[in-house]
Order: sequence, then structure tokens, then C-alpha cells
Amino acid sequence: MSYYSVLDVTPTADDWIPGYLPTANARVATHGGRYLARTASHEQVEGDEQPAALRIIIEWPSKANAEAFMADEAYAPHLAARTDGSVSHHYLIEGKDDLA
Repeated sequence: MSYYSVLDVTPTADDWIPGYLPTANARVATHGGRYLARTASHEQVEGDEQPAALRIIIEWPSKANAEAFMADEAYAPHLAARTDGSVSHHYLIEGKDDLA
């Protein structure tokens, strides 16, 4: 079953970004992920304002793939840099409809 990473990221520093992007791109692909969206072009249409500079959606073939990416030792220092250099929220969402 597919899983989706949904992130909102607002950098508070930008020194981590050049080193982060190539590694994140490669590690996402290694773990079977595929970016569906990475954009600053987004608009909140409902609820209390939750500002974010970027919204990111990654599709994973399984929860195990997403978890392997997050635990990847090659990604760990870049994740730490993103965490330290941004306000970020990452949601892992199962691709199913519990209300159907």
C-alpha cells in the first residue's frame, strides 16, 4: 500500500540547503520514493493560518520504504541540518480511505 510524506518546511537559515537537496533527492529515489510536489506555490484555503515556505509531497511504495529513508545513515546528517535550519513538520499518511 502506498504511503505519502507530506511536509511543510520554512527555512530559518539557508546554509544547509545546497548540501541537503542532492542527498535528499538521491536517498528518496534509493528508497523507492518519488516527489509529487515540491513547491512554494501553494495556498491554504481552510483553517487557521499555518504558514510554510514550501510544501512537499513524496509518494512511497510502502511504509517500510518511508521509514527506511528516515533511518538512512547517509541522510541522517542532512535531516539534522534541515531540522536545525528550519521549522518543519512531516506527516506520514497511509494511502487509504478510512471513511469509505
